[in-house]
Amino acid sequence: MNATIVVEDEVRELVRRRGLDPVADPAAIRRLVDEVITDYDERSTRGSLPQLVDVRGTARAVFDAVAGFGPLQKYLDDPTVEEIWINEPTKVFIARHGVHELTTTILAADEVRDLVEKMLKSSGRRVDLSTPFVDAMLPDGSRLHVAIPDITRAHWSVNVRKFVVRATHLDDLVSLGTLTGQAARFLEAAVASGLNILVSGGTQAGKTTLLNCLASAIPSRERVVTAEEVFELKIALPDVVSMQCRQPSLEGTGEIKLRRLVKEALRMRPSRIIVGEVRQEESLDLLISLNSGLPGMCTVHANSAREAVTKMCTLPLLAGENVGHAFVVPTVAACLDLVVHVTIEQDGRRAVREILAVPGRVEGDVVETADVFTTRGGQLVRAEGWPPHPERFQRVGHDLARLLSPYPSDALVS
Repeated sequence: MNATIVVEDEVRELVRRRGLDPVADPAAIRRLVDEVITDYDERSTRGSLPQLVDVRGTARAVFDAVAGFGPLQKYLDDPTVEEIWINEPTKVFIARHGVHELTTTILAADEVRDLVEKMLKSSGRRVDLSTPFVDAMLPDGSRLHVAIPDITRAHWSVNVRKFVVRATHLDDLVSLGTLTGQAARFLEAAVASGLNILVSGGTQAGKTTLLNCLASAIPSRERVVTAEEVFELKIALPDVVSMQCRQPSLEGTGEIKLRRLVKEALRMRPSRIIVGEVRQEESLDLLISLNSGLPGMCTVHANSAREAVTKMCTLPLLAGENVGHAFVVPTVAACLDLVVHVTIEQDGRRAVREILAVPGRVEGDVVETADVFTTRGGQLVRAEGWPPHPERFQRVGHDLARLLSPYPSDALVS
């Protein structure tokens, strides 16, 4: 007989009898665990029950099993862990500082399914044979993605991407070495001036974090509307409306796609629109929004800033056969102002590699671009290009020439 299992069973029974909600009232569960362990410890000294070898460890394990996510909870609580994924029950991986490692955690197949069911409980979303994929948000803000057989070969694939807040402002990125001080001052001015900014990069490169930091430079008087697949953005402004997509019901109805959210955002009197990530035809609706004079920002997966511009010229074509390059390419040139490309280095550090300007001109079917900042010798340095709309910088009191001076110290003089 395992002492930890006995204690867990007793705690679960008392939770049921007292009508406690482990998610809503974890403090009550923690008190209950301590109460049961104290009682069990006394009984084990005078009876046939096995004694608790590690009281503190048992309390943690039982609490995690009842009120948390079992063996995965210790990784969720660890601030150095950025992501957790399960390829199969015996292969649980984590990523720390951008570097992944195989853990010693071994689960059973039923345990994985139970954990997923528990994770999805608060979101109201589901995963089954008719819906073999699911995206959801955990109570702590982490993003969950699950894929099940027969989409996967044999085992449930589970990814939990934690939103590890290491930076909330551009200055934080400077401290982390992601960005130089001059580039940060320039981007801060570009956001305040209402330029349209596209953040590009690969998976886990830090696109959402960078987008959050850019959003911190939005003037507080503006009304911001955000649209995302799953809530990830955390924008600390007084007037923000956040929207996320919705999966179809069991009857296959009620689905809300990102394209719908972008359209609805325009009816909510926004001063600025932010789309978490564009992947498909919603890119067309975003371009139309930006083309109407509404400032905005979004992210996209790409290997470079120029590839991001090319992708933005391609994705809107998914919206329908009546949408062609003749419309999309000049619209991208007219709507996009800056592309900020971020990468994850081999040592796990995130770094902005280039800041690209889109002056608004098209040569043939190619959108012209200009490097404002580029990477040389591993360092982000000032290039020769200039951003469009210098009058917007001037209108809000920024000296663009000083911001982009070849002598970075000049850009920091107030």
